[in-house]
Amino acid sequence: MSIWGKILGGVGGFAIGGPLGAIIGAVAGHAVDKMRAAKPQPEDATKSIAFTIAVVVLGAKMAKADGTVTQDEIRAFKKVFKVPQHEVKNVARVFDQARKDSHGFEPYAKQIADMFQDNAAILEELLFCLTSIARADGELRESETTFLRAVSDIFGLDRSAFERVTAIRHGPDNANPYQILGVSRTISNDDLKSAYRQLVRDNHPDRLVAQGMPEEFIAVANQKLAAINVAYDMVAAERGMS
Repeated sequence: MSIWGKILGGVGGFAIGGPLGAIIGAVAGHAVDKMRAAKPQPEDATKSIAFTIAVVVLGAKMAKADGTVTQDEIRAFKKVFKVPQHEVKNVARVFDQARKDSHGFEPYAKQIADMFQDNAAILEELLFCLTSIARADGELRESETTFLRAVSDIFGLDRSAFERVTAIRHGPDNANPYQILGVSRTISNDDLKSAYRQLVRDNHPDRLVAQGMPEEFIAVANQKLAAINVAYDMVAAERGMS
């Protein structure tokens, strides 16, 4: 079963609990009750489900904050994350429930931050997913940037992480490669290489999946890693590095 099917399979809310679980419980209803006697989910499975729910819920909250809530957000989500056609209605139900929910985005962001508190790379990847949704229409609005910065702060990410994910979404021709790499222009070549290698290790899709990112998000993770590689190649060429 894909991660999308697991979300409303009754496992999600019961295994996760908290505000994210409450959203799924409200959508899945009696399906959650059926799972009460089931075996607990492995920690990595629970984290994968939580990651996915957080992207949907925070994406919905971002759309609501933008003030232009339409079906375009669902279409953008489907486009960015390759949601199977037979799961689109399920994702839309979670999205709509989160959009109608009276709570702000903060409790959801805090819960996922606590879950991945020792894994900044996963939280940065989640922020990149949200940025991908925001940029799906070709524009990153001021309200969306403000929302993303607030989420980044709750996640405890540093300024370079926030700048990296937003700069990447501007495209390789418009982004500052140093900003994507999270380094200053005065960095030495040796330190540049070290920083780049660490970024590649932290952002490799296989490593992210092992730490809780669902496999369904690999395509987005590959986009980010490719942008990091392009940025390094640009800086290396500028410096005449071999």
